This record gives sequence, C-alpha cells and structure tokens, in this order.
Amino acid sequence: MTAFNTPFMLGFDELEEMLGRMNKSAEGFPPYNIEQLDDTDLRITLAVAGYLENNLDITLEDNQLVIRGHQENDATRRYLHRGIAARTFLKSFVLADGMKILSARLENGLLHIDLQRPEKKTRIEKITIQTESQPVLLQTPRKTCHRKS
Repeated sequence: MTAFNTPFMLGFDELEEMLGRMNKSAEGFPPYNIEQLDDTDLRITLAVAGYLENNLDITLEDNQLVIRGHQENDATRRYLHRGIAARTFLKSFVLADGMKILSARLENGLLHIDLQRPEKKTRIEKITIQTESQPVLLQTPRKTCHRKS
C-alpha cells in the first residue's frame, strides 16, 4: 500500500506512476544542486563536465522535466588510463502545475536550468447541494444560432 492508496487522495494515480518512473531514474550521476534564488525562482544545476550542448537534451514531458545526456566514445583516442567514462544519463524532476522554465545554459561544465514557481492562488468553489425534491439539472453548453436577414 502506498500513500496514494488512501480514500482521501483521489485522482493521484498519474502522480504515483510518475514518481515510480523517477525512482527508477534516481541514479546519482550527474551530481546536481537545487537552489532557491528568491521567493519564486529556483535553479537546478547539473555537473556535466565533458558534455557539449549537442550532447544534452532537455524536454518538458507533461509536468516532468527530463534531462538526457550522451557522449560518444572517440575511437581515435588510445587511453593508458580511462577514469572519465563516456556515459549516458537521464535525470528527471517533477514540476508542480504552473512551473515555468525560464532558461537553460551551459557554462564551465555546469548546466543551469532556471525555473519560476507560480504564485499561490487559493481556490474556493461553492458546491450546491441538491435535495430529493429538486431535479438534478445538468448544465449543457448553449448553442447560439445566427439568423441570416
């Protein structure tokens, strides 16, 4: 039983699946920081030394920020010792609704992704309670007719 298998958490099955996918990609490489710049702005920084811009791919898939990296082995080089492996990685972050990606830049082996958190808005909606004596009225979109003169 997970935290989402409770009668008080309805409609969160997609979030549970997304968290499961992230758990599978929770490898420690590349190392990263998440920094709060101010009340609304965040920065994710990944250490991607040796990766060029064309070796990195950043996508937003629904509410999931996905960063992929790949390096090609250079067959022309002959290593006496190889401590820096050419490797592929995938790093995922789940973003809250309304999060905006402001920019992504690569400098000095660090990939910086700046994000902005939306302002909190309280949602209050009055729900009408129907009684047995009142018919349930379903609201359907009204069709507008345009008459030709």
